Amino acid sequence: MNDTVLQPDKKSYGARFAALALVLIFVFFVSFMLGRYPVNPADLVKILLSHLISEASRILPDALRDAFLNTFIIERTWESAAETVTLNVRLPRIAAAAGIGAALSAAGAAYQGMFRNPLVSPDILGASSGAGFGAAFGILARFGYLGISVSAFLFGIGAVLTAYAISGRSRRMSSILAMVLTGMMISSLFSAATSFIKLIADTDEILPVITYWLMGSLASIRNSDIFFAGIPIAAGLIILWLLRWRINLLTVGDEEAKSMGVDIVRLRTVVILCATLLTAASVSVSGMIGWVGLVIPHCCRMIFGHDYNRLMPASMMFGAAFLIVVDDAARLISASEVPIGILTAFVGAPVFVYLILSRGSENAY
Repeated sequence: MNDTVLQPDKKSYGARFAALALVLIFVFFVSFMLGRYPVNPADLVKILLSHLISEASRILPDALRDAFLNTFIIERTWESAAETVTLNVRLPRIAAAAGIGAALSAAGAAYQGMFRNPLVSPDILGASSGAGFGAAFGILARFGYLGISVSAFLFGIGAVLTAYAISGRSRRMSSILAMVLTGMMISSLFSAATSFIKLIADTDEILPVITYWLMGSLASIRNSDIFFAGIPIAAGLIILWLLRWRINLLTVGDEEAKSMGVDIVRLRTVVILCATLLTAASVSVSGMIGWVGLVIPHCCRMIFGHDYNRLMPASMMFGAAFLIVVDDAARLISASEVPIGILTAFVGAPVFVYLILSRGSENAY
């Protein structure tokens, strides 16, 4: 691998990371003030700090809690409606958008490196199709809100495990090609099964719910969703971040990686498991959101290069900021909210065409 790729100008990339972090922080806080109910910036800061102090005090012993709260007390100058909107409506939604955007982008970047193909997306092994079927099945069976999310999550993981198990028994083609072809087959089967559920679903009550869910939306995100999806998303992101330098070895080929003493099978298995956790957890609470995991890593490569020491954290931050902005647009551009999956396609497809025409992904691997 080219040494210049693995030894970047630290000052240059440090400034780019700082700029990206500032953009993410700016987008995160501005999103709280956008909506049909305006929230004053000063009140927003006080509400968030008050909530943070209150949550932090819960981990302290009773003897220290009162002293802590009295020391960091914030005078209440905001209306109760502003607090309700900020903490119960916008905070879960913005946090979910940031987490899901980071998760899908990281999963896409990891798969693109592992498969050595810049056209790979997080649903390459059937995680999104499996989760979509699981949600449609849960809606048809009237499982309830939590049951639908659990069903989507389990079927998403099950789809990838099935594809991985089948591809592992192939003896006539490379493991990478076998996984790609098996993933396409599994995706096709689950897509057909989802279409069958839509065919037999009640057209007045069930079918519209399934259709809207498959479009992807964060409108119904709750605090419980943050805890349900947050744990696997956090685990997947942390592990991929820790393995970011090893993913570089996957891009040079199996033989070269083995010659460096890397257990390529184990590394590939861990990457697949992490990317599957990220994708399945994201889709289970948000529905189908496409293009994020395909386009964002490409944009990051144009700014930060191909080294996964930079590309992985950049994809996480860029993806988080991108999906927050798209979700803001989804709830503001019309009186009736636009499904976020539609907007990501409208944004992602032209950007991807531009990247192709500008040859931004040339010699990516």
